[in-house]
Amino acid sequence: MSFSDFLRHYSRLEICNLTPDTLTSDTYKKWKLSKMDGNWRRGSTAGGCRNYPNTFWMNPQYVIKLEEEDEDQEDGESGCTFLVGLIQKHRRRQRKMGEDMHTIGFGIYEVPEELTGQTNIHLSKNFFLTHRARERSDTFINLREVLNRFKLPPGEYILVPSTFEPNKDGDFCIRVFSEKKADYQAVDDEIEANLEENDVSEDDIDDGFRRLFAQLAGEDAEISAFELQTILRRVLAKREGPAVRSHLKPLDIVRQLIFSRTWAFRAPETISRQRQSDGSGKLGLKEFYILWTKIQKYQKIYREIDVDRSGTMNSYEMRKALEEAGFKLPCQLHQVVVARFADEQLIIDFDNFVRCLVRLETLFRIFKQLDPEDTGTIQLDLISYSEVLTNLPEDFS
Repeated sequence: MSFSDFLRHYSRLEICNLTPDTLTSDTYKKWKLSKMDGNWRRGSTAGGCRNYPNTFWMNPQYVIKLEEEDEDQEDGESGCTFLVGLIQKHRRRQRKMGEDMHTIGFGIYEVPEELTGQTNIHLSKNFFLTHRARERSDTFINLREVLNRFKLPPGEYILVPSTFEPNKDGDFCIRVFSEKKADYQAVDDEIEANLEENDVSEDDIDDGFRRLFAQLAGEDAEISAFELQTILRRVLAKREGPAVRSHLKPLDIVRQLIFSRTWAFRAPETISRQRQSDGSGKLGLKEFYILWTKIQKYQKIYREIDVDRSGTMNSYEMRKALEEAGFKLPCQLHQVVVARFADEQLIIDFDNFVRCLVRLETLFRIFKQLDPEDTGTIQLDLISYSEVLTNLPEDFS
């Protein structure tokens, strides 16, 4: 076949090769390879493409550090040459269930100077609203792999792989080939919890709240979970208006609060020798004041995050809400939170929002008490481990 006939009959030529090492010349030149696996999960890390600015930033993010320019500048343009390949995983297996390839692609963004060198900050929605992509894949297409070649100046860049539409579950692999050394790693928030101190003296509680408590608690000067449920329904019904709807069931929340406060005052060496000081499931004056303050704070956050005034919070708004409440979680934990507390429509109501925050606080307080030197790890014997599990409220784990 002549070359002219070839051009007339074919519009695309694909060459399969294990690596780019021998594609360009007869001289062997080894390319550097970096490989990372990741996933998109509905409601948490499947944000779709740039056409969906409210969710695009939730996609997985990876930093590429280009350090050395190419030795041979064939086109007269200096820079670092690299190839990015985004591969969908396990899609052929999904065909048996009627699913096909996702439409996929990626964008590459230059890291601002003030964020250079940091890999523990997941770039926010505001960043992508104010920064354009430096490079991107040629197209979003439903192929197994999307591959493109780029040349950029040395520096740090953020790679954001995504499906075209949000809420598409899938696994992927990213390969980055570079002529010179290039570092490549995932970018994610470090786990962090800014816990407010729960210590409240009775002198801090005003007389008006004392009278309210005395009226609600009755002769035993304690509020049970069932009494609290009635109180919250009445008060929240008056305060929430059309923006927040709730049928808060505080029984498990009360148990978690008591459990959390019990652990907050226990020494690590006494974990396996002490029991909860109060297993009544009731709240005294200070405990009720703490819980009441928390619920008011949570309600304020819920209102502020619910920008569309729907009375509910979607799973993507949840990440911002957790940050406002003092919790920073990596993508993996956000996937767990969404799977646990969101419904089929990826909606998180006020009940589950409060339940999630109280449980997170309980777990962080337990861990902090068991890790007094702040090493990031704990070690429990079987007795201590069993005690933690058996004392956790129902449906906690």
